[in-house]
Formats: sequence, structure tokens, C-alpha cells
Amino acid sequence: MSKRIGIIALLCIGLFVLSFTAADSNRTADTAQTISAAHTAERPASSRELKIQKEVFNQVVSFQNYVKDSLLFEVSKDQPDEHFVRQAFLKSRLLFKKFEWASEYFTADLSRRLNGPPVEEIENADLLDPSLARSIDPMGLQVIEELIYPAYNAANKEELIREVRHLISNTDYLVSYFHGQQFADWRILDASKLEVFRIVTLGITGFDNAQALNSMPEAAESLRSLKNILSLYVSKKEKKVLLQDLNASITYLDRHPDFNAFDRALFITRFGNKISAGIAALEQDLPGRKIKYNRMLIQEAKTLFDADVFNADAFSPGPEFHSTTAKVDLGEKLFFDAALSGNGTRSCASCHNPNLAFSDGLAKNTTIHDPSKLLTRNAPTLINAALQSNYFYDMRALTLEDQVLDVISSKQEMDGSIEAIIKYVSANKSYQSLFAKAFSAKTEKGINSDQVTNALAAYIRSMVKLNSRFDEYMRGNENSLSQQELKGFNLFMGKAKCATCHFAPLFNGVTPPKYITSETEVLGVPVSLADSTLDADVGYYGVIRIDSYKHAFKIPTVRNIKKTAPYMHNGIYLTLDEVMEFYNNGGAAGLGIKLANQTLPEENLQLSDQEKKDIIAFMESLESK
Repeated sequence: MSKRIGIIALLCIGLFVLSFTAADSNRTADTAQTISAAHTAERPASSRELKIQKEVFNQVVSFQNYVKDSLLFEVSKDQPDEHFVRQAFLKSRLLFKKFEWASEYFTADLSRRLNGPPVEEIENADLLDPSLARSIDPMGLQVIEELIYPAYNAANKEELIREVRHLISNTDYLVSYFHGQQFADWRILDASKLEVFRIVTLGITGFDNAQALNSMPEAAESLRSLKNILSLYVSKKEKKVLLQDLNASITYLDRHPDFNAFDRALFITRFGNKISAGIAALEQDLPGRKIKYNRMLIQEAKTLFDADVFNADAFSPGPEFHSTTAKVDLGEKLFFDAALSGNGTRSCASCHNPNLAFSDGLAKNTTIHDPSKLLTRNAPTLINAALQSNYFYDMRALTLEDQVLDVISSKQEMDGSIEAIIKYVSANKSYQSLFAKAFSAKTEKGINSDQVTNALAAYIRSMVKLNSRFDEYMRGNENSLSQQELKGFNLFMGKAKCATCHFAPLFNGVTPPKYITSETEVLGVPVSLADSTLDADVGYYGVIRIDSYKHAFKIPTVRNIKKTAPYMHNGIYLTLDEVMEFYNNGGAAGLGIKLANQTLPEENLQLSDQEKKDIIAFMESLESK
């Protein structure tokens, strides 16, 4: 599994009656959900809601007691037995999975203390003032796992005891929270559906149990817990199918525990999608008031693979920046207009060619004034760019509007002036008409920079295309993928560990199922094929100035990857075969580069030549139509 580095995206997300913008650095999905609790508290809890709240509370207490009485007991022995330590650890994880659906939904920050990534993360990642950022030490079950797998080392005993004690004390916060927290039916069902999404995207990939790879038993335990909860909502005969699907999925997981051999394509289509759709039907039939969220994954989603389940406007600066057809039409004209550049020779399309999935086919394009000089980085695809927070490889732009302005004003890229552009479009009758349609009465005061950048951003947001053959397969067309492509998908989601960074179904770095955290990765990309010296580009570190982020780069999508070569931030790899070889050998470590903060697993993945071909075949099936 990738040792992930995440940044909490400042997502425009909140209640329908409240306005949260991307600039509200203290607003996250969980903040919005906490606020909504005040609305549900206006009425007394039903017996069902109280029963579920009590069950979650008891599960948290049981987890804490077991960790205290068994796991701590085993690791504290004078001579700990590796077998019994691991047994107690695996049991502790299973107990956590019982209430994961609730802890991740209601208390994500607290849940991260129990099962967060085993790497340093950051808070307050304010791009305007990086000095506000602070690092958070890793803690919880994943940290403990690394101390006992792949082999227990007695030299780590004191650290292991300390981490287990942290786990016990951090659980106190959850005990306190769930003791008094009032649940609401609609939130219980929403959280249950998100847990199913978490299982099909993270749980069966080894995302949070990279060493033990006990993914299938853990997924089964999560679903058993959900079945007990959802049974309280199933009354009509036709709804009982949901419980039958849950039973069948649990049986399948129990019978197929082997991580590498598990058929993830079959599990998702035969079980996962049916279960989440069944929960969505319960949500739809639920009487009473529901709070409406503005998040990237629409609240009514039945499965993660349905058409139009992702909101391209979720990461926009605010509601007034949301896309319209008129904005998109205007943005398209601006996108192909070279007059936006300083010398009238370069448009946005010069580096983002529609025929190349809006990339340019070059390792690095040239600077606008000197064709002998290269730009710093490779030009990424713009297709589905809206479905990810933070832009550029170094994550320095918070919104697409910021990204557009950065490129236009860059002396190397377009060398344009927003003032000159406003003057140009204001004097052009065609543009005058398009701006008037796109921004109506606002243009009476004159065209402004926000309108220019928003129109271009709206055009990019219109490039959301989740209509590949893979998507057709997940929507029920079993003939849309070949057997080789299905093998590749299962390898991508399993043995090859690709999906622990490139999360299905977007296959980019925004972590499901809430789609708030946008992640970076430290791979250790070399200067060139002939020179295995580490590339000097420090990536996100140049923005945030925290050492663990040196050479960290945004995780791009692998959709449309067949058309977007060369690959990596510096365009070093010309083929997918070269990319697969780099990953298979453990990134920088496999090249002999000593990189202390590498987050890519350093071990060889042991992929055969045929397996690598299968994975490439699957990735090529992700081409948009």
C-alpha cells in the first residue's frame, strides 16, 4: 500500500442553507455534518435511532477494552510472541471495522487517530500562508501494523507499547462523542452507503492494511455490522432483497479471503453495487426532513459508477461560479484564442490538445518566447480535472480559476495580462455578446477578471467524461471488457496496489468516499532514463515547506492514459511499459536512489510480464468516448 500524504482540500461543501466556499479553510464535510446535528436535535430521537447509537457506543467501548486487555497485554510481555501479537492486532482491526461506518462519517478527525495513514500529514495547509501549516504525527492501527509486519522486531517493543497506549487513549474521544451523540435516520443511511463505497474502493484494495492484507475478512465484518443496522429499516417484502444481497456478499468474502486471488470486478458488480443501490432506495423512501449537502459525490448516488454522480462544481469558489451552458460556450472560445497570450502565439489549446485528451504529447513544452527552453513540467490532461481539488503537480492552485490565472500570467507559459485580456474582449462584439449571456446584468459594470477565469474554468469543468468501456461494464454491460482487461483491473485493485493511490472510479488521488482529501505521493522520479539521479524538482514542498513533502507531487488520473504520454511530472517515461517497470521495482528504491521520505512501497511487486500487460490493457480501457 502507498504510504499516503494527504491535504484537506478546502472544498465548497455544506448545507443547502449555508454558504461554504473554497476559501473557508475551517469548513470541511465533517464540520458541515456537525452543524447539521443541531437541526436533527430539534426533535427527540426515535427508538431505532437510540438503539443504533447505543450499539455504536458499545462497539467503541468493546474495541477499547479489547485493545487494553489483549493487544496491550501481548505487546507488553517480557518476550512477546509474534503470533499472539498479530492475532490480537487482527482482532482489534476487526472490532474497529464494526463501527468504522460511524466513526468515519461523524468523527473523521477522531477516526484518523485510530486508523490514519502511517505517514506525517498536515493541517491548516493554507496556500496563502504556508507558515500556518503544521504536521501531524502518524498514529493508530496502521502505524502499529508496520511495527509487527512483515516481522516483529524486539527492538521496537517500547515504541509498539507506546503506540498501543495512544490507541487506547485516543479511543476515549470516540467513547465520549458517541455517548451523547444523537443519530438521525437519514444520516445513518447516508453513512451506511458511504461505508459500502469505502469497501469497494479502499477496503478490498489493502488501502489501510498494507502488510497484513486481511482485507476480505475486514470487509465482511464491516458488512455484518451494516446488516444489523439496515435490518431495522427493512420492512417491506421487496426491501428484504437488500439483506439477501448483504448475506451473499458476506458469504463470498468469507469464502474468498485470498488478497491476490480475489475477484474485485465480480464483487463490485454482483454485490457492492446492488447493496449501495438498496441503501439508496431506503434513503429515498425515508420520510421526514433531510439536510442537503453540496459535495462532489451527489447525495442521491446509487452506485459510484452511475452516470452523473460526480458534481463538477464541487471545488469551485462558490455558487456564483457554478457552470452554465453560456459560460461553457464562452470559455471554449477563450480556450482556443491565442490573443490571450502576451505575443498572440499561444492559446490554452496549444498545450492542451483535444485530440490528445487535452494534453500535448510532449515531455515538456517550450517557453512562449524561446523555443530552445523547456517549461518546468509536463502538461497533464484536462479531462476530469474538475474532479480533483488543487491544481498543478505541486498543488499550488486551490481552484480552476486560480489555475487559469496562474497560466495566463506566467512569463514562461502564456505571458498574458488579465487587464489586456479584459480590454481585448470588451472591444470585441462577439465576446461582448457571449459575456452578456454568460453573466447577464453583471456585465453592465464591465467585464472583470473573475468572469474571464470563471468562463475558462467552466469549459474545463465541462470536460467530465466518465463514459469509458470500464464504466459501461460497471453499469451492467458484461461484454464491454475483455478477460485480459478484467484481469488487469483485479491486479490494479489488488496485487499491484495501484488503487491505493489512484482510487476507483475516478482513478485519481481524491480519497473516496467523501472526496475531500487530495493526496500527493513521493515516488522518486529520476532525471532521465539514462540518469537515475533524483529529479531536482521538489514539488509540493516548494509550496508548503514541510520536509516530508520534498519531491511530493499530485496524484493524477490514469483515465485516458493511452493518449497522455509521456508520463510523470517531468515526462521521463514515454511508454506505459516503462511506467509499470518503475512501479514494479519500487520507484526510487528500485533505481538505487536513497529517498528517506519515499511513500511508494519500496519492495518489488513481483509482477510478471503478462500481469504488467494485463494492467496496461485495463488502463487503456479507461479511454473516454
